[in-house]
Amino acid sequence: MFTGIIIDIGEIRKITKKDEDILLSIYSSNIKEFTHGMSISCSGVCLTVINFKKNGKGYTFDVYVSKETLSKTNLGNLTEGDFINLEKSLSLGDEMSGHIVQGHIDGIVRVKNIESIGESKKFCFALDGDLMKFIAPKGSVSLDGTSLTVNNVTHSQFEINFIPFTLDHTTWKYRNVGDSVNLEVDILARYVLKSNG
Repeated sequence: MFTGIIIDIGEIRKITKKDEDILLSIYSSNIKEFTHGMSISCSGVCLTVINFKKNGKGYTFDVYVSKETLSKTNLGNLTEGDFINLEKSLSLGDEMSGHIVQGHIDGIVRVKNIESIGESKKFCFALDGDLMKFIAPKGSVSLDGTSLTVNNVTHSQFEINFIPFTLDHTTWKYRNVGDSVNLEVDILARYVLKSNG
């Protein structure tokens, strides 16, 4: 389980094809403790660390991404040198900031528009289909692993305001119109809708 509070921006150092799967080698300068088999959120996707080694001031770690995960996320669009949001899984007693994030991607949204508002930026995301029923004004979503609060919602799009701190400490500063983004809806919204349905 995660909270959507990004603790580092990792760099994709190597991508190795494994038939229809891939192995990602990611460098992190901020995460200092790794164990084999630990869970880590990579742009919102819960993956398993299969190997790691000290590398300068940080670590390089490997995660295996299956064909199924590639088909449901934006990880297949990554190239060497790209940056990725990282978060370690929660441990017992950790502070619970953000909201409950499982690391199970529900779908892909696309950046429709970006508008600068002072030092902040307002992103508009296009989303068609059944997932829109889980998106509510002032509700939570996880986008590329980042816990965010929804501003406005229409039948096929929603808006989120990114404050300067979030832009500075995540990969959102690199995002452009047309980019695909991993979406995980709020687990509470999912269960509330289920209980009322």
